[in-house]
Amino acid sequence: MQYDVIVVGGSFAGLSAALQAVRARRKVLVIDGGQPRNRFAEHSHGFLGHDGRAPQAILDDARRQFAAYPTAGLATCLATDARATDDGFEIALDGGSSVSGSRLVLATGVHDTLPQIPGLQEQWGKTVAHCPYCHGYEFGGGAIGVLAQDAMSTHKALLVADWGTVMLFGNGAFMPDDEQMSLLQKRGVGFEPTALSKVQGSDGELTVTLADGTTRALKGMFVASQTAMTNPIAEQLGCAFEDGMFGPVVKVDDRQQTSVKGVYAAGDMARSMHSVALAVAGGAMAGVGAHQSLIFG
Repeated sequence: MQYDVIVVGGSFAGLSAALQAVRARRKVLVIDGGQPRNRFAEHSHGFLGHDGRAPQAILDDARRQFAAYPTAGLATCLATDARATDDGFEIALDGGSSVSGSRLVLATGVHDTLPQIPGLQEQWGKTVAHCPYCHGYEFGGGAIGVLAQDAMSTHKALLVADWGTVMLFGNGAFMPDDEQMSLLQKRGVGFEPTALSKVQGSDGELTVTLADGTTRALKGMFVASQTAMTNPIAEQLGCAFEDGMFGPVVKVDDRQQTSVKGVYAAGDMARSMHSVALAVAGGAMAGVGAHQSLIFG
């Protein structure tokens, strides 16, 4: 079967794109391996109408709604390779088969690499997070940490101060300059230069242990992870990349089309700011763009 649109990645951006195309009565296939980026978080926040729900519950509902359309297809597997053909694109699957489609939407997401501090990975998505708009309210009203990694960490600490009492941790590697320190003081942000030796979470609280043995109790900590593509398909197809705030992102236009004609990208892989709401919005535009290109070229 030749699909009109193949969507690689069935999380928030991918399903949003697929829904637009399938509602246009087009044959749409979603390929997904079942490993969404926010699988470590118990609750999703800031997504209109779904605030506080479990991310997987939202995705389960979205898959059921998509699958109810007669021209919808779902493949629970991984896409391993892609190539352009005369009729569009051919996608190789990890089971050895392949599928073909006229248009391709990539929504494969990114994976996170965290600083090598014992306990940090275990608390990722719980008391350690990257987005104050997603988790700041839940951390708020108490002590909040921001782990410094570069000059942008000062910016994040200044922002996070709206959610609670903030301590910027230099972790033995970052020291604000005089101007940055002045800005931090004006926002009531403290600064701790000592390196962290470990973090531990329990009952919604986070304990930070410093290299000198002292500890600090926090409601949570924000950490800017470094991101990379979870899937090589965009690179295989020759899509252009650009530098994002936390790692490379696929370059797209205002309709989410990549530098490769017929290939669209959405979600965290195609923008620097990451949230469920933004992923859904980008996915919707990618689905609309892919559908309209079938008609107008």
